[in-house]
Amino acid sequence: MGSHLQALLAALVALGVTAAVTPLAASLARLVGAIDQPRGRGLAAGGTPLLGGVAMLIGVEAALFLALAPFSEQLSAVAEAAIVITIVGALDDRFDLLPGVKLVGQVAAAVLVVTGGVVVDNVTIPFIGPVVFGSAGGPLTVVGLVAVMNIVNFSDGIDGLAAGVTAIAALAFAIVAFDLGKVEGGTLAAITAGAALGFLLFNFHPASIYMGDAGSNLLGLLLGCTAVLGAVKTQAALALVFPFLILAVPVLDTAFVVLKRLKYRQPVYHADREHFHHRLDRIGFSTRRTVLVLYGWTLAMASVAVVSRFVQPFASDGSVRPANAIILATLFGLAIAASVFVVYVLEILKFERDGRRVRVRMGGPAPRQVDAAREDEESPRDDEPPAGESPTGASGSSRRVESRR
Repeated sequence: MGSHLQALLAALVALGVTAAVTPLAASLARLVGAIDQPRGRGLAAGGTPLLGGVAMLIGVEAALFLALAPFSEQLSAVAEAAIVITIVGALDDRFDLLPGVKLVGQVAAAVLVVTGGVVVDNVTIPFIGPVVFGSAGGPLTVVGLVAVMNIVNFSDGIDGLAAGVTAIAALAFAIVAFDLGKVEGGTLAAITAGAALGFLLFNFHPASIYMGDAGSNLLGLLLGCTAVLGAVKTQAALALVFPFLILAVPVLDTAFVVLKRLKYRQPVYHADREHFHHRLDRIGFSTRRTVLVLYGWTLAMASVAVVSRFVQPFASDGSVRPANAIILATLFGLAIAASVFVVYVLEILKFERDGRRVRVRMGGPAPRQVDAAREDEESPRDDEPPAGESPTGASGSSRRVESRR
């Protein structure tokens, strides 16, 4: 059986098994009390079962066993680490672990993967060439994997967002990996996409179940592993660029939020309502429209990464191919311009909203404008420090790392 067909079948198995098990995971969550309760920073009413990550884990493990058994040492490590991080996330969903405890679990899963051989020893940087990390490769890979886990976790705050973005990113990684001849990385990426899509059937708005930290950490780990096995761990000229392009939207979202928390001296793990999806919600976008906008942005960036693999800017002797370089430069420029535009629109609409608030305070707008202004008054301002969580309660705990959606 061809590797491409094998990967497709594995993705379908992951999708089917995940979809079949997800209702059971919801029942399990209700049984053990792993329920997302209403809280101020989310975009849903709450009271929804968690543990969707358990269903995705079963789908991933089943697909890995059917498609790639007997496992290589690297895939064995990935399969084992997936179980570890899902257990840690599930415990967090039920008992609301301290951020430090959760971080230890993430590091443990990443170390397990790295000791199994999923490690970046060197990268190829355009115009510079190969850079060898040597003994620093392992620790750097652990840091990278933990970062991706938290990036996916941070972005999981609205129905269907994390699952959909992961599916798009994983499909892009699969295409790049297979073109680079990395069958294991490509198959793992396809399986990740299948599991995410299977879960998305129940998680798209209005969601009947959330993936929880069990799911967001699992998907983050799998995305990180596919990036290493399928793209970064190659001699391709743009190997280091592919993950940043494919994951550009969640990376930018996390960077904006973390920088703002640091600016106002808030803990990095302190949840707030400053993510892109919160901002879109505050300017009047519906949940579905918000998710679709972010899907489209992710797809655009991932498409640039895929195209850049097939439109090679460098010849085999290292010389630049002018036509291909111009095409790629144009695509990169358009992608960056689109990203800047989205962020700029969010900021401009924020200023318009704040200006309307000022006009309301000075008196005299029409009733409809008053209602709109009153709604804005109830929303947190973007120029104020991020709002913290309730100091009591499991779901409102100030030690909550991020959304358990």
